[in-house]
Amino acid sequence: MAEQKLKRIVLAYSGGLDTSVILRWLIERYQCPVAAFAADLGQGEELAPLEDKAKATGAESVHIVDLKEEFVRDYVFPMFRANAIYEGAYLLGTSIARPCIAKAQMDLAQKVGADAVAHGATGKGNDQVRFELSYLAMDPNITVIAPWRIWEMRSRSDLLSYCQEKGIAVTSTAEKPYSMDRNLLHLSFEGGILEDPWAEPPEDMFILTVDPRKAPDLPEEITIGFRLGDPVAIDGNPLSPAELLNRLNVIAGRNGVGRADVVENRYVGMKSRGVYETPGGTALHVARRAMESITLDREVQHLKDEWIPRYAALVYNGYWFSPERQMLQRAIDEAACSVSGEVRLRLYKGNVTVTGRRSDESLYDERFATFEEDKVYSQADAGGFIRLNALRLRIRSMMRCKV
Repeated sequence: MAEQKLKRIVLAYSGGLDTSVILRWLIERYQCPVAAFAADLGQGEELAPLEDKAKATGAESVHIVDLKEEFVRDYVFPMFRANAIYEGAYLLGTSIARPCIAKAQMDLAQKVGADAVAHGATGKGNDQVRFELSYLAMDPNITVIAPWRIWEMRSRSDLLSYCQEKGIAVTSTAEKPYSMDRNLLHLSFEGGILEDPWAEPPEDMFILTVDPRKAPDLPEEITIGFRLGDPVAIDGNPLSPAELLNRLNVIAGRNGVGRADVVENRYVGMKSRGVYETPGGTALHVARRAMESITLDREVQHLKDEWIPRYAALVYNGYWFSPERQMLQRAIDEAACSVSGEVRLRLYKGNVTVTGRRSDESLYDERFATFEEDKVYSQADAGGFIRLNALRLRIRSMMRCKV
């Protein structure tokens, strides 16, 4: 069967072993130019050598696109408005990055006249689904190439042998203790020594957070300001979305906040273990809940809480661009219009404690909540309210007892 003739491919390129091999393999397999694309989501120094590496491996062009503000503003913050957390523990740092990367990759494909896109996700993981659902939601006719699902290589040793054969310079070795993925929201660790769920993560693995036991002995207090559902300031200082999250990462990280060790259910059907550092995101999640507690109507708040697992699963499983996620987002954003004010947090040895919240939109009223004498609430009214709500329970009991 003849190989499909393509004009140009845009590869989501990280510069690691997998995508270095994929870059050369695509060029040789499809006999067409390949543009290397990397999204700057806050990886820092990891991006510095990419251009030289990609060109040395044969890339026609290299495109490193700064998406930090867009990532936090258009992906992280909308997700946080939904209070999304997967299976009660994972703040979705890798999951939410994939649609952001995919959109920019597709934008570049259109710009350079590519008719195909490629990624380095394996056939076992979630990322293949997240990337490809996003690609196809934007262009149903795009050709998607997933080398791990079609080539003959099956292991890291195979990849290293390929690099040696083709003269591709890589720093990886056959033994790798774990894989890492970093962006402004989190740093994740998977695989290798972490595949044993009983094995404790080595302390020298962590980068964004100090060991809570070694964090400062004095607590640190900060105030996060919210406007229309999103955080906009720390201690009264206005910050852009990316600046705010980066600043929170530093503050929360030095206090040991944001570590999570999770065994999660992948969309493809297997369980996997991930260890995550999400310092700023953890503080934001706690602060948002506190802000909503005084600004959201009870039934709106409860309805939003019912949506959390569904929304989180949509993000985790790759359905960011689906109509159902967009429908939920519209309702969530409507509720967020009243979520403005300030929340004070105390950060101490891995813990985040809310010590105060205030808002001009607050529905909390001391006149109703007080235990002291008041003139706005008749306690006697509660008797009828209770009897009405107990009616079905009384009828059920009466029928059982045949009274």
